[in-house]
Amino acid sequence: MSVWRTFLAANWKMNPVRLDQAVDLARAVARSARAHADGVQVALFPPFPWMLAVARALEGTGVALGGQDCYWERNGAFTGEVSAAMLSSWCEWVIVGHSERREHFCESDETVNRKAGAALAAGLKVILCVGERAEQLDSGETEAVVEGQLRAALAGLDAEAIPERLVVAYEPVWAIGTGRNADPEHAGRTMKLARAVATRESGARSVRVLYGGSVKADNVASYVGLEACDGCLVGGASLNPEEFSAMIEAVAGVVA
Repeated sequence: MSVWRTFLAANWKMNPVRLDQAVDLARAVARSARAHADGVQVALFPPFPWMLAVARALEGTGVALGGQDCYWERNGAFTGEVSAAMLSSWCEWVIVGHSERREHFCESDETVNRKAGAALAAGLKVILCVGERAEQLDSGETEAVVEGQLRAALAGLDAEAIPERLVVAYEPVWAIGTGRNADPEHAGRTMKLARAVATRESGARSVRVLYGGSVKADNVASYVGLEACDGCLVGGASLNPEEFSAMIEAVAGVVA
């Protein structure tokens, strides 16, 4: 049994388009999260332009705030980037290594490692994403891919910070935004591997592991009920306040 509250992290990606929509969404989620705060930890990851307004909407609610990405340098001539040091003054979490960053912005295991290291050094908590592509799944490479990504991402990180400030998210690339969620048996087996690799490579006592990829209210319980799962990283479903609130309630029912 996990010593942590079950974690639901809402990655809004490049949504919503309007500021008022972002604030309304944050307030709606916060109402549901407060009702189940004893058993479920919730964090929202809005786009950078909306973070300050969302932070204000979340004040006093117990819902955490995070950034969707960061840069590893503290400051400098890096147009368009936001450093971990900048984020640390007004949010708690940051996501690194999401498959969309790896695919669309050519991020490598090395850059993911540098971002994770900078985030931990800045005092942030990190969600580190790993996962295989469809062709890697079909060729039986899931375990090798996940282990390789974790070994590279965790190299040289602060082992003392990892148990409390780093969470691994297993997000099979073929399940992200496709509506094709992973079979719980496959997810559980891979999350168990991820925890074993992360603890071995980092020297940490234990590491939290989440599942992500087409998670919805009607399937979230099948993941958080797994021994290897400490929560979920949610994408599209987190943009619908009724859907995400139903997910919080479903998770609270499992962990009660």
